[in-house]
Amino acid sequence: MTKGLTRSLEARYYTDPAVFEAEKQGLLARTWQFAGYVSQIPNAGDYFAFEIAGERLFAIRGRDAEVRVFNNVCQHWAHELVQGSGSTRVVVCPYHQWTYELTGGLRAGPNIKSVPGFDRSKVCLTSVRCEDFHGFLHVNLDDDAAPMDDWYPGVRAEIAAYVPQIADRAPLEWVDCPENCNWKVSVENYSECYHCPTNHPTFAEGVVKPETYDIQPDQGGGYVLRHVTECQSLENMTYSIDMSVPHAGDYQSWFLWPMFSFQCYPGNVLNTYHWRAEGVDRCRVLRGWYTAGGVENEVIRKLAVQDFETTVSEDIALVESVQRGLMSRGYIPGPLVVDPKSGVMSEHSVARLQQWMRAAVDGA
Repeated sequence: MTKGLTRSLEARYYTDPAVFEAEKQGLLARTWQFAGYVSQIPNAGDYFAFEIAGERLFAIRGRDAEVRVFNNVCQHWAHELVQGSGSTRVVVCPYHQWTYELTGGLRAGPNIKSVPGFDRSKVCLTSVRCEDFHGFLHVNLDDDAAPMDDWYPGVRAEIAAYVPQIADRAPLEWVDCPENCNWKVSVENYSECYHCPTNHPTFAEGVVKPETYDIQPDQGGGYVLRHVTECQSLENMTYSIDMSVPHAGDYQSWFLWPMFSFQCYPGNVLNTYHWRAEGVDRCRVLRGWYTAGGVENEVIRKLAVQDFETTVSEDIALVESVQRGLMSRGYIPGPLVVDPKSGVMSEHSVARLQQWMRAAVDGA
């Protein structure tokens, strides 16, 4: 191998169950992960359950309007407390009816007053760090983790500039995409556009100008990759946009390591990707499209369908082929195409991404 070239990661990072288990216990438990929408729980007592890195959790809104996240486990005999979503005055364990306040403290339990020395003030559900990021609820299982604005510097303000009133956006279309590949294969595919001109003709000819596409890691050391490009000429666009709005002619994406991305398509169209790792060779990509208040919008609805039938489906075929190739004895990691000038035909963003991936597993 020529000295100075940056090599791709070895296949074991994508195929070894031990690596995947290490990521579950380490990386995925110590990074910010998307959980759901704050708008799902507008009223006191509203809740929804979810899972992050193998941990079952639930978010609930208190009477003080604060959103809290707890491990979904009773402190008595470890029974799960809630399923799905709903609303409740207090959280009651189905097993022995131990009852918790919306703040997590134990309120009551059958016959606990008869137990000498029992102090219910000492019993509380285990809380989990959470943050409201423009209405998108994120959690981190690491109590000592830095806040999201430290992880992703500047992103909160940048998104607000591209998508005015982003906090009012609600899902219009939701696309669930199972993929037979390691989650990192899918994230890498998303994090370069070297493959776009030849593999995504609709995106490259009817949404953006590939020659202007670039992806840049955060220059301040944050864990974010910024995608930037311009929209196609208006006569070639596959949907109409109002160019009088600031940033209407721009495309920008903010990939938040390790598993979430905000995107603003031309026309200030907010959409998201988030990944769920389900196994060493299985993941799920969830694709969201948003409007103000979630109101119907025919243009965005059609754009979501177009995106799934073209770019998303094309990417699924690509990443599943890569996963099969990683299992081959004939695969020898080659050099990444890292152009010092960056640009669409460079994989400099993947080089940074793989640094994060390697550090998460090897600690270096």
